[in-house]
Amino acid sequence: MKKTDNVGISRRTLLKGSAITAGFIGTTVVTGFPAVHADEPITLRYLSTATNQSPAIAAKAKEVLGINIEYVTVTTDDVTKRILTQPDSFDLVDSEYFQLKNLIPSGSLVGIDAKKIKLVDKLVPALTQGKVNGKSIGDQGTAPHKVFYLEKQRGKTFASEPTDWITLIPTTYNADTLGIRPDLIKRPIDSWAELLNPEFKGKAAILNIPSIGIMDAAMVNEAMGLVKYGDKGNMTKEEIDKTIATLIEAKKAGQFRAFWSDFNESVNLMASGETVIQSMWSPAVTAVRLKGIPCTFQPLKEGYRAWAAGFGLPKTLKGKKLDAAYEFINWFLSGWAGAYLNRQGYYAAVLETAKENMQPYEWAFWMEGKPAEKDIMGPDGGLLEKAGTIRDGGSYDTRMGAVACWNSIMDENAYMVQKWNEFIAA
Repeated sequence: MKKTDNVGISRRTLLKGSAITAGFIGTTVVTGFPAVHADEPITLRYLSTATNQSPAIAAKAKEVLGINIEYVTVTTDDVTKRILTQPDSFDLVDSEYFQLKNLIPSGSLVGIDAKKIKLVDKLVPALTQGKVNGKSIGDQGTAPHKVFYLEKQRGKTFASEPTDWITLIPTTYNADTLGIRPDLIKRPIDSWAELLNPEFKGKAAILNIPSIGIMDAAMVNEAMGLVKYGDKGNMTKEEIDKTIATLIEAKKAGQFRAFWSDFNESVNLMASGETVIQSMWSPAVTAVRLKGIPCTFQPLKEGYRAWAAGFGLPKTLKGKKLDAAYEFINWFLSGWAGAYLNRQGYYAAVLETAKENMQPYEWAFWMEGKPAEKDIMGPDGGLLEKAGTIRDGGSYDTRMGAVACWNSIMDENAYMVQKWNEFIAA
């Protein structure tokens, strides 16, 4: 993920509200977490991309726990590098599950003791079992349930069955799709194939982060009937070649207006009308709407590409800092942070406690797919959705139940990146 300044710009920029924002969204007082470190403050160095960081959450943690959260902001690639080469440079990391196949064999992260996680049995089945409402969802790519458990605390292989050692405790996750400008397209859009429809020549854009962009392209190719993938998250060289060939052909025909890798760029492209259909992230759609411009995170018949992130612990962490890390994780799952994330359009790891920290009309809108009983306000206090609006994609069960694949790193990653760069340079 491209870092554009000292803080970073990302798909979760809207999550990065101020401590004042925290007051705006609070509804229920969290209890059971006394500020035990008020007299002897402990600082946890929290490593992640800017997408996973929120001053509002850090401020609330300080208030409730007395723990200082010091954000260490790096790019996605540098999260991996830090974990592999400098595990003593952070105390807590928020990483995506798709990175684990590269990280766990190094031994830099240790299993999190499930017995110390108070709400471990409440973690959502979408991540722990690959199920929503008791039904299995798409698990092409690195579905979290495939890499959720280790065989032992310092194990370097994933367990096929639940154990007491968890790789990452979920922080947030979502189901991604295409963003569109319905006011400019003026007709229904229901398929990923529309991204390469010549009708939108010069008005389309795709995400230029290879491991994610190529999966969006695979959703398009499969929707067009050009390729039937064994696993879109782990393509063969032949499948990669076919996918890139389709992209290069479209690029040479003038289909793409841009290849974005920055949150603000994606917002500006849509808000200006330079693009009318593109790879997009939920808060970018929100940012466009907050400008008063129509933008839809469009449900598509082929389903969603999903992602999930979670807390990991470095092998070097011990003593009071280790205890504080467990305290922070348990507080994070207790509801306030989950409600905060849900209000951004993401999903919390423990839905039950998040619900307790939201107003009934908020929960009904964000999670149940019901028309908003009242105006839904954005994190800055601006009008996000008017009363009567239904969330794009509907309820949690409908959206997460339609996941087709998950972000991943392929076995042929080096080859894929090489071919992707050929597409960008073509």
